[in-house]
Amino acid sequence: MISLLKRLSTAWIGLAALAALAGPAGAAPLTLDALLARSTAPPGVVFEIVDRDPGALEVALPWVKQAAQRLKARHPGLPMALVTHGNEMFALQSGKRAGNEAIHQIAESLSRDDGIPVHVCETYAGRRGLAAEDFPDYVDVAPEGPAQIRNYEALDYVRLVVPRAAALKAR
Repeated sequence: MISLLKRLSTAWIGLAALAALAGPAGAAPLTLDALLARSTAPPGVVFEIVDRDPGALEVALPWVKQAAQRLKARHPGLPMALVTHGNEMFALQSGKRAGNEAIHQIAESLSRDDGIPVHVCETYAGRRGLAAEDFPDYVDVAPEGPAQIRNYEALDYVRLVVPRAAALKAR
């Protein structure tokens, strides 16, 4: 019995060491306030929106717009990008602009005025029978949303997860 306990404690210590080596992947997600509190800017920021709520962009995009403005005020010239890859991304289809005018205006403003690329997930769109042509030219259809985020992280961008719509609506 004691031998088994020693082996288990050794295994837990090994797992804890591996988790420590893993670094930020195992860390709590970065918050906007924590990012704003940094004295030096990261190489870039990638906003991630993924929500089951198809109407999430109504509150998520204004949050991103405001966060981007605050980040640029704190760290001028900070490169940023946005990846949306949940049910909310379908509101950005060209054919849905009429019912989502404000969302499209913000997405277009982020992309064209603020220099923040707006990406959606082609893989998820394809599962719904949609292609890149179903999105406006100010929306980049990336082959895969999570891979697009990893590409930015490979450039040392920090990922900033946008709060879910339910949390933003409760504020």
